[in-house]
Amino acid sequence: MFEYTGMRFTTVLLLLILSGFTAISQDLEVGLFGGGSYYLGDANPSAHFKGTQLAYGVLARYTIDDRWAVKLSGTRGTVKGDASSTWFLPNRNLQFESPVTDISAVAEFNFLPYFTGSRKNFLTPYVFAGIGVTFFKPSSGGVELQPLGTEGQQVGYEGRKPYSLTALNIPFGLGLKVSIARRIGMALFWEMHKTFTDYLDDISKTYYLDGIVIDPDDPQQYLSDPTMSYQPGMQRGNSRDQDWYSFYGITITYKFALDANKRCRDVYDF
Repeated sequence: MFEYTGMRFTTVLLLLILSGFTAISQDLEVGLFGGGSYYLGDANPSAHFKGTQLAYGVLARYTIDDRWAVKLSGTRGTVKGDASSTWFLPNRNLQFESPVTDISAVAEFNFLPYFTGSRKNFLTPYVFAGIGVTFFKPSSGGVELQPLGTEGQQVGYEGRKPYSLTALNIPFGLGLKVSIARRIGMALFWEMHKTFTDYLDDISKTYYLDGIVIDPDDPQQYLSDPTMSYQPGMQRGNSRDQDWYSFYGITITYKFALDANKRCRDVYDF
């Protein structure tokens, strides 16, 4: 249900934006993304590209001029981590994976003049930044973690409440655009998303159970502390740093000439 709802919302939003663009613009590109996704957080503090999973998505780009464009994208991926393989509190044995659905709007700046279909301005590095929203649902061994309250949220330990499975994020990154045909463009890019949640991995604060009394047959207790060795109040995560995730890969877009009579740029002179 989560996956269906997230992608349906993305599709509807893209269609609405697309219909608006067709009424006001002359250069609109739509296309597909394929690549990888990974995460940085309590179960992977610093190793970029570690645990990379498949990611895919759709996008619509409106070209303002040869330097500026705006892009709306809907991207789906998976992030995962294993705290036992990190330098930060490696003995926790906490593992997770989560689907991530991202909807982002960014502004792109081309370092060189560029238009898809141009023989003259056919290549440019670029940077981008914007705003986005993240839908996620961490699990471990197929068991959803948020409903369990692994840090005492369900019992109100130290006033904690269940965290939201939706969060804002700030996407930014860089890439390279290449015009490969009259209407076909390609881009290679790498982007980071700074989220406003520390629970992408279900790890943030402290333990709330006495490990020696944990029932290993109770997922709510066991997944809070798989080692069954920690005490309430001991550090489980680093709540001062929020989680990040990344997408990288390639996009292929098709350009629609919405005003074929206006030929003021060499974009049509391929």
